[in-house]
Amino acid sequence: MYAVFRKELADHFNSKRFTILFLLTFLVGIFAVYVATQNIRSQVTADTVCIFLKLFTTTGEQMPLSFLFLISIFIPIIGIAFGFDAINSERASGNLSRLLSQPIYRDSVINGKFLAGLSVMGLMIVSVIVIVAGLGLYIIGVPPNSEEVMRLIVFAVISVVYGAFWMALSIVFSVFFNRAATSMLASLGLWIFFFFFMQMISAAIANAQVPIDSNSSAALITSHYAVRGMVARISPLTLYQESIAVLLIPELGSLNPALMAISLSSAGRMLTPLALGQSLLLTWPQTVSIIALAAICFAISYLGFMRQEIRST
Repeated sequence: MYAVFRKELADHFNSKRFTILFLLTFLVGIFAVYVATQNIRSQVTADTVCIFLKLFTTTGEQMPLSFLFLISIFIPIIGIAFGFDAINSERASGNLSRLLSQPIYRDSVINGKFLAGLSVMGLMIVSVIVIVAGLGLYIIGVPPNSEEVMRLIVFAVISVVYGAFWMALSIVFSVFFNRAATSMLASLGLWIFFFFFMQMISAAIANAQVPIDSNSSAALITSHYAVRGMVARISPLTLYQESIAVLLIPELGSLNPALMAISLSSAGRMLTPLALGQSLLLTWPQTVSIIALAAICFAISYLGFMRQEIRST
């Protein structure tokens, strides 16, 4: 497996795909720092805590794009890019049959490919976080404390796990579809569904189950948002956004959908931010769900690859 891992790692670093994605990573970091530094003064007061984390959560009035929003879009693209042709391209070129004719176990091939892609993707995610932190530190001049550093480390780990889910999902399509274009379209189709349509579906189901209007009671509004949040959590995007919001916004004291809309505004945030341990307890269900989804997708691709018939060409 180590030989396959080194070979795949070298292929990734020498490919144009890596160069393009790394440049996009750099541009995402620059854009996030620009938006944050242009608008961070309007969100910082004398009572503001964890000012350094504002670099990752600040949005602009003309450009309502924060680093959290950008990274939730960018990570699935990286994962899909490194996984959609992991198996079917090797099969189509005939390299897979020649590789397995050597004294290499079949599971070493898929394990090495997955670990190599995960390593490169982790490098990109950590790079963009370091870029934002470094440039932000230089511009605003406020260093992070130890708890903020730990929150950023946990944020990076959860982001890598989230990317591992999308890469494992794209490898599933790469195993079961013969054409790389088909597996890429299937992966992008699921990403588009979760990103654009899941919120509309959850809102439609909540409106059908618990309709509300301007005269609705607080209990009815709470039930409406509870149904909406329960349906929206089917999407891994929602799970990821909730988990990182708790980590990077310590004032966020609840993941109840009915309270998050209030908590995300400056008027509804807690006066005393949660400690890191409490934030981890709050985000633990979402984090475990993302890990489970990534493990399930990789297990499906692993079993499918191990049972496939691979003929020499």
